[in-house]
Amino acid sequence: MPAHTIDRTSARERLLAAADELFYEEGVHTVGIDRVIEHAGVAKATLYSAFGSKDELIRAYLERRHVRRQERITAGLTRFTTPRERLLGVFDLLAELMAEPGFRGCAFANASAESQPGGVVETVSTESRAWTRALFAELAAAAGATAPGVLAGQLMMLYDGAMTAARMDSNRGAAQAARAAAAALLDTAT
Repeated sequence: MPAHTIDRTSARERLLAAADELFYEEGVHTVGIDRVIEHAGVAKATLYSAFGSKDELIRAYLERRHVRRQERITAGLTRFTTPRERLLGVFDLLAELMAEPGFRGCAFANASAESQPGGVVETVSTESRAWTRALFAELAAAAGATAPGVLAGQLMMLYDGAMTAARMDSNRGAAQAARAAAAALLDTAT
C-alpha cells in the first residue's frame, strides 16, 4: 500500500476519533470543524478529502457509534442462554454502558436534539433505531411473545427512557428499573 494511503487512513481515523470524543461530549453542531481538525492534528483539506463535509463527518461518527453498539450488544448477548435472559440482558448491557466513565446518554438522541428534521442525523438515527427495534422484536418472538412487534415498541420506550433518566437525572439505576419493567411486560406478553 502506498505511504499516502496509509497516511490518509491514519488521518481519517484521527478525525473520526476526534469527532467521536468532541461530538459526544459537546454536541455535533456545537463543535466546529476547526476544533475537530485541531484535535485530530490534521489540515482542513484532509477533513474535506476524507469526508467531503461536516455533515458527512457527523454521519461517519454516528454510523461508527451504531456499529460499535451493535457489536457490543451482539457480543454481550452471548453471555445469556435463554430467550428471556437474552431479552432482559439488553438492559443489563445498557447498565454496563451507563457505568462507563464519560457516559453522556444516547449519542443519537443528543445529536437529534441539535439537528433539524430530514438531515443526516435523522437518517442515521432512524437506521440505528430500526436495528434496535428489530432486535427487540426478534428477542421477544424467541421468548414467546404473542405480539413481538408491540412488545418491541414498549421495550424501545423503556430503553430510551432509561438512557434519558441516566443522563438527565444522573440515575445510574435506570437500566435496572427498565429491566424490571421489561420483565413485567414480557410476563404479560407471553
